[in-house]
Order: sequence, then C-alpha cells, then structure tokens
Amino acid sequence: MEAIARLAPAKVNLFLHVGPLEADGYHPLASLVVFADVGDRLTVEAADGLSLAVTGPFADALQAEDDNLVLKAVRALGAAAGIGEPGLRITLDKQLPVAAGLGGGSSDAGAVLKLARDALGLPFDDAALAEIAAALAADGPMCLHARAAWAEGRGDVLTFEAGLLALPALLVNPGVPSSTGAVYRAFDAGSPGEARRPAPPSDWDAASVIDWLAIQRNDLEAPAAALAPAIGEALAATADLPGARLTRMSGSGATVFALFDTARAAEVAGRALAALHPDWWVRPTVLR
Repeated sequence: MEAIARLAPAKVNLFLHVGPLEADGYHPLASLVVFADVGDRLTVEAADGLSLAVTGPFADALQAEDDNLVLKAVRALGAAAGIGEPGLRITLDKQLPVAAGLGGGSSDAGAVLKLARDALGLPFDDAALAEIAAALAADGPMCLHARAAWAEGRGDVLTFEAGLLALPALLVNPGVPSSTGAVYRAFDAGSPGEARRPAPPSDWDAASVIDWLAIQRNDLEAPAAALAPAIGEALAATADLPGARLTRMSGSGATVFALFDTARAAEVAGRALAALHPDWWVRPTVLR
C-alpha cells in the first residue's frame, strides 16, 4: 500500500459561551466552530507493527508516547473492528502549536481515524468513527467531521451549519501554552455565565457574520489572559492591525484570531505582525 496523507485542520471557536460546572464534572457550552485551511499533516502506510513518528516545527513539544491521541485513536479503531493493533507506520507533521486552543490533538485523532479506516479497508462510516473519537475527547466528533457546526452540550451535540461562508482570517499564537484545566479552574473561580446558543445572524454574508460575532464572546478569554498575559498582548497587537474587523481568542487559548474582509488583507496584516513579533506563530488562513 502506498502512503496516504490527510490534513488535520486547526479548529477555531468563533464564539464560546460556557456555563457553570455541572455535577458530572463538565461545563455546558455553546459555540460556533469552524476549521482552517492550515493544520497538522498525517501520513499512514502499511507496516509490520504500529508506530508513530512526530516531525515538524512543534515536534519537540509532543512525544510519540502511548498516551498520544493518534495512537489511542488507531488502537481504539482496531479494537472496534476486532482486528487487534493495526500494522501502520504513522507520521505526524506537527505544524500547529501545542496547547493552543486549536483542537490539534483531537484533529490529529480524527484525521488518523479516517486514514486508518481507508488504509485497512474497514467498513466504518464517519458517524461510526465519530463515536470512537467521542471516547477520546469531548471535541473529538467535531474535529473528526471538520465542518462548520454549532456545538452544544459538552461540545458533542453538533448541528452542522451550511450557511456559513468562507471567512478570511489570521491565526496568532504568542508562543506560550495555555492549560485547558487551569483556564477552566480560573473560570470557575469567577462568576460563570450561561451556555446559551444565540439566534443566528440575520444573513450569512461575511459582513453580517462579523457584526453578529461582535456581540458574542469567549467566556474563557479573560481567565486565560489572566494566567498568560501574552494572550492579552497578542489580542491587542492583532486588534491594531489594519483591516482587522474582529479579534478574539479561540477555545481556551493561547491562539487568537482576527477576521478580515479579504484574504489579501489578512496576508498583508500577517506579514506586518510577523515582522514585529518574529517569535510568534502567525498564519493567514480561510475559515470554513
């Protein structure tokens, strides 16, 4: 079998409304999730045993150990198929920062589940793979489908949104990790709001969506920025870029995003920001 590859796209929460901690240990949330055209890249080929090699600029921050979601996903697929541990050689080209609020680990798991299914010729559709992904992480199903969706519950109740058009954007990470657990603990110490799904925008054109998003929020932004002041610096620097229409943190951070009217404007802004902060991760993209 020849090697096959797939992009594991970055996940972006356009807004994130979070409710108080519930008895089951989870926070209810409401979000509109989209996916970028940048991300990690997974490659799979047949082998005598299962192995994972991690390459790319962020390889040093991620260990190819048994608790890696990529290996967990493939082993879970093998168990579900009743074939034991699959013989696959996997390479993860880690292009996304780690602990960045971009769903990197879950997106990697989703991509490798699809690759392994195809490589092994297994009769699993995406819905079946999503059930496996759900056991790995709360955002597993959304990252496996990698489609614009309203996410509710723990993030596992999905309603796909076909009306959303492409949004030119800039992704910016100031080079600091953001611990999801620590951010949620800081959030719990405050006054949690309501995980309310808002009514959709009146129109799905980009200008109307941006205006609508401006009245939404990311409830984890303030606690994350308090724990990692670099997030606030990235938000301020990104908001000051010419043409930036809206700036917000994604997920539990530390990546922030800005929306622009055109892809050209996002690219120009990205070059300007990268010149000012060469140690930051800056990527123009299109969110879909």
